[in-house]
Amino acid sequence: MAPFVILGRFFLEFLQDTGGMFILIGRVFQTIPRAFANARGILQQMDRIGIGSIPLVLVTSLFVGAVTAVQAAYQFHGYVPLKYIGTVVGKSVILELGPVLTALVVGGRVSASIAAELGTMKVTEQIDAMEMIAIDPVENLVMPRIVGATFMLPILTIFSDFLAILGAMVVANVSLHVGFNAFGSGLKLLFRTQDMAGGLMKTFVFGFIIALMGCYHGFETRGGAEGVGRSTMKAVVSACLLILVSNYLLASFIFRILFAPSS
Repeated sequence: MAPFVILGRFFLEFLQDTGGMFILIGRVFQTIPRAFANARGILQQMDRIGIGSIPLVLVTSLFVGAVTAVQAAYQFHGYVPLKYIGTVVGKSVILELGPVLTALVVGGRVSASIAAELGTMKVTEQIDAMEMIAIDPVENLVMPRIVGATFMLPILTIFSDFLAILGAMVVANVSLHVGFNAFGSGLKLLFRTQDMAGGLMKTFVFGFIIALMGCYHGFETRGGAEGVGRSTMKAVVSACLLILVSNYLLASFIFRILFAPSS
């Protein structure tokens, strides 16, 4: 019976978390008309989420581009001219690697930070105190973080795409002896504006998910310092899983319906 009890408990917790998240989303949308009244808070969160994540994105993107070039050369060896490495790198980075890996690394950093901060405020009753004096914690704590993450993740993704392609270009030139002109020609060969637009469209949703998971699990924190640790872990895991699931759903909609190639 023990496995069924565990599965039942997991299912009930899943339903509870799902309902709680939708309730929080509803409260967030209710505050949209007043969202930019707290412009200072939004700018602070954009700085913390965006500017603070640049070193992490920089290192990740450069090495993602470098390893993509090496793997493409390995796959092409003896079959496809190496001048097409730019084509593979461009498509891979712009469509998937840039948006998804940026969301995952930023999500791990940001959702953990938000959950820890709000969780600490929850267990020390600061959030309850805000409600007692008629200050809406969703409007003042959740909305600035969601707006900041939603609008900064696309900017970080553009930065990541550029750095990944730059890293691949340098590696292709230094290690694989593919000239910059040949790499650039391959990069432009199958480039489509829809690819860039589709990749960036996904990142708005990813940014929303990252901030939402951090805020939800922070607000649901119980049990002192140990509870803050659990909330932080749940926020990171939930954000990463939802990014991967939503990536499939969004890619199916964007590239099979919205930007579907004409037959």
